[in-house]
Amino acid sequence: MTIPPDHPRYRSLLVRERLAGYVRDGVVSPEGLIAHGRGEAFDYLIGETTTKSAALAEKTAAAMLRSARHPVISVNGNTAALAAREIAGLQQASGAIVEVNLFHRTEERVQKISRLLEANGVTVLSGKAERILPLSHDRALSYPEGTGNADVILVPLEDGDRCEALRTMGKTVIAIDLNPLSRTARMASLTVVDEVTRALPMITGFFSTLQEQEIEMLKEAPDNRYFLTEAMIEMNRRLAHALD
Repeated sequence: MTIPPDHPRYRSLLVRERLAGYVRDGVVSPEGLIAHGRGEAFDYLIGETTTKSAALAEKTAAAMLRSARHPVISVNGNTAALAAREIAGLQQASGAIVEVNLFHRTEERVQKISRLLEANGVTVLSGKAERILPLSHDRALSYPEGTGNADVILVPLEDGDRCEALRTMGKTVIAIDLNPLSRTARMASLTVVDEVTRALPMITGFFSTLQEQEIEMLKEAPDNRYFLTEAMIEMNRRLAHALD
């Protein structure tokens, strides 16, 4: 459909159209549209903007990735469809390995997502995936040289049980999740409560500005409860003033 640029929901409608197109192309699963709609609802509650606490979480995420021995960015269909160029920028800044990980997994989907990422400048890890995580579904499938060897993993738009499994394996997990109540948000080492196309460039931008002293201070013990609480306080504040 043709969306007029002066429509008040112009950007949101463009994103929806893009995701619907990627469903038809087999990059995004139909269930991914439900997940996107849920996230969009929470984005309304933070004013569709990067809050002060989210910016601090993004700065902390940059510090954690900067100091990582073997950073990995785990990408699903929604993330690739929404933010392939942003992933490329963060990979270039961080040197992180990018691998595709899917719940609704077929090799055809993995290849389609990989091609989309590569067309936008991402170097995607390939090879034979193995059942590395203690999960009964296909989210367990990862690459030994990627997730298997990672110490810090960035997981935009992640499943909660995989996030929990990664933590159980001793991995440091950075989540990007607009829902501060989700299992992913609560299980992650650090949660960035922000929309993925805003969050990734913010994290990338901090790579060039962080000082060594800041990195040491931020990376050690991120208080994830603080970031989740601040996100909920902001949502409650906006709800309280919604009819003013």
